[in-house]
Amino acid sequence: MKINVASPSCGTLKQYEVIDEKKLHLLYEKRIAQEFDGEIIGEQFKGYVLRITGGQDKQGFPMKQGVLTNSRVRLLLNRGDVGYQRWRGRKGERRRKTVRGCIVAHDIAVLHTIILEEGEEKIEGLTDHTVPRRLGPKRANNIRKLFNLTNEDDVRKYVIRRTLPANEERKKKERTKAPKIQRLITPTSLERRKKKRFMLQTRREKSFSERAAYQHLLDRRKSMSAMKKKNRAARKMLGERLKELTQIAARKQKAELQRKKQAAAAKAKEELAKKSAKKAAPAKPATKKSAKK
Repeated sequence: MKINVASPSCGTLKQYEVIDEKKLHLLYEKRIAQEFDGEIIGEQFKGYVLRITGGQDKQGFPMKQGVLTNSRVRLLLNRGDVGYQRWRGRKGERRRKTVRGCIVAHDIAVLHTIILEEGEEKIEGLTDHTVPRRLGPKRANNIRKLFNLTNEDDVRKYVIRRTLPANEERKKKERTKAPKIQRLITPTSLERRKKKRFMLQTRREKSFSERAAYQHLLDRRKSMSAMKKKNRAARKMLGERLKELTQIAARKQKAELQRKKQAAAAKAKEELAKKSAKKAAPAKPATKKSAKK
């Protein structure tokens, strides 16, 4: 089994290969985040305390913290989890991947460890020298933590700059380069934040006023529609009433005409009867006066 030993304080890493099965047997059944005596790896690690941080089996499947088994399992993983690289999936996508449990077994090929406590002797290539950090902290709070600064101190003066050598082929002089400080609060950013809040407030007020105006318009349209509906119903009732009155007047007029016709027919019949009665009556005898004449 190959064991990678890293020293966070020195910034170094070195790989050791352990062949002795008796020593490896002491590592079996240990879990990720457990500590063990470094003398298992070799005598040079006497007094060292190491912690297990992970590992891979012989086929390259990584160990995953929280999976309490010493064999492989298939789990539904999110992007960025151990065993499922972030760039391989879309946002929110989950995939079923094969991972190994967090318990060390005989089929682990590489085991990753870090040094928690150093022994008396320095180890060549691991703790005998320190590799400086190429880049310093970038976030404002991390810079404050590194230099023990307060919030009143100017963080921009403490940014770690690195020197770039001159390049004669590209005709570039020696220069320095520094990262852009993240989450830095300046008067400009405060003014920008204040302006953003003001714009949000004005947009919110404008939205409320437009909503109120639109609601007033809807209420007005609703009331107008109800009024039109009421007027339409009133006109309909008035038209029906006028139609009924017209029909009643027409019936009365028709009845009056019929009554007049009947009266005229009765009168004409009566006159005709009188005329026929006159014609049928006998002639009167002549009187004495008419005879003398």
